[in-house]
Amino acid sequence: MKYNRISSRLAAFLLCFALLFASSPLPQALAVPEDESSPVSGAADTEADGNTGGASSAEEGSANVIAAADDAPETNAEAALLISPDSGLVLYEKNADERRYPASTTKILTALLVLEQVTDLSETVTAQASDFEMLDEDSSNAGIVVGETVTVEDLLYGLMLPSGNECAYMLARHVGGTYDAFVDMMNQRAEELGCTGTHFSNPCGLHEDNHYTTARDLYRIAYVAMQDDTFVDIVTTTHHRMSPTNMHPEEDRIIYTTNQLIRSSYQPWAYAYCKGVKTGNTSQAGNCFVGYAENGNAKLYSVVMGCDDHSAEYYDIPASFTDTKALFQWGFEAFSARTLATQGDAVGSVRVNLSTDTDQLVLTVRNDVTALLPRDLEIEQMQTTSTTPEEVDAPIHAGDIIGSITYSYRGVDYGTVELVALTDVELSRVLFISDRLSNFFQSTVFRVILVILAIFIVLYILFNLFFGGMRRRSQRQNIRKRFRNTNYQRRRRK
Repeated sequence: MKYNRISSRLAAFLLCFALLFASSPLPQALAVPEDESSPVSGAADTEADGNTGGASSAEEGSANVIAAADDAPETNAEAALLISPDSGLVLYEKNADERRYPASTTKILTALLVLEQVTDLSETVTAQASDFEMLDEDSSNAGIVVGETVTVEDLLYGLMLPSGNECAYMLARHVGGTYDAFVDMMNQRAEELGCTGTHFSNPCGLHEDNHYTTARDLYRIAYVAMQDDTFVDIVTTTHHRMSPTNMHPEEDRIIYTTNQLIRSSYQPWAYAYCKGVKTGNTSQAGNCFVGYAENGNAKLYSVVMGCDDHSAEYYDIPASFTDTKALFQWGFEAFSARTLATQGDAVGSVRVNLSTDTDQLVLTVRNDVTALLPRDLEIEQMQTTSTTPEEVDAPIHAGDIIGSITYSYRGVDYGTVELVALTDVELSRVLFISDRLSNFFQSTVFRVILVILAIFIVLYILFNLFFGGMRRRSQRQNIRKRFRNTNYQRRRRK
């Protein structure tokens, strides 16, 4: 009897161990590790070897200058950036993330905020003495005087063309309520635009030690501002006739842009493809200029900061303009706008699960993608990196984004195209339920349930063994007591 009890308990423990082992995943040390890294098609050679498309130094001994093609111009600027907005490709950069004083290029953000906050540009603002308190005799202005009532539209032209500092303070007070409140709005908006090296202390760019930005941040601000049609109209204007006011009821006041690249097309330093944007100059900041140019389908933004007052070619023209022109010319000559992919082009397929309609889904290009490429680089030479999965689950709708392809060459990404489903693919309910059941039985949740069930069975067996044995021992003891009872034995003899 005792031997049978020991055998039952041993069998229970062995059953528990077997269930736990069967329901638990293999230890990592025993499992074959999965290779989670996927090979990239055509690994990029990031070594700068002087070939077209590689990052190369544009100036002898200037390790802080990076150019995406050969023969980049030497720049006078302390910081510079040339970028293609369509692809985000940086063609040229020099100290682009170095904090510097922006001078009046600050007014790009001032104008952007005003256009975002004011819906009726015919609203008027009356100049107050406080709008002139921060200005000195040499401060740039639009000729507005205390007590004069001017429309917001004219103030924007006065802000961006002659770079009127009084216009900046009038607009800041009108939009923000106070100058400080408007500056807070500027810093908040700059942060929203992704600026990481920027802090503004006033709305016009007059020098303050805590008023700074970077070439890359100025591009971020200018790019968003140039999406506003009114802003574009203003910064591409060479001169503007101010509306009559209470102080100048009949006088014709014409204000002119400070952008020498567009002010007069007859000057040798002018650049026909330039479409703005804003100049700036203080003794601490040097000459700064944020520019935008279009040449056919190609678009470029440039930022130069910390330039000299005199360029090498033209003594009366700051180097900020000649630097910008040289960068634009090099960008359009060394690179050409070409189509990487055309909308509707079929570029492959992926396997489809959970559908009886089809087991293959055709992928097409979502939209045309153009990029500036080095002129001697053929599209066939470029490497492609795909994020498209090997398989997708139904249901799928035509136009759903499935993945993307990035085109690159020698470590430089030139553009990314999104791939979309060509057709609808319906979901099969039977396959869906079967898949869910299969996944459940292979899931961690199911394994946990098995472990809990195994523990419950073992506990149940142990409970029965323990308490069942106690009951049997108690019954045997009762029987023995009854046999020892004399009355019971007497009754048995009778």
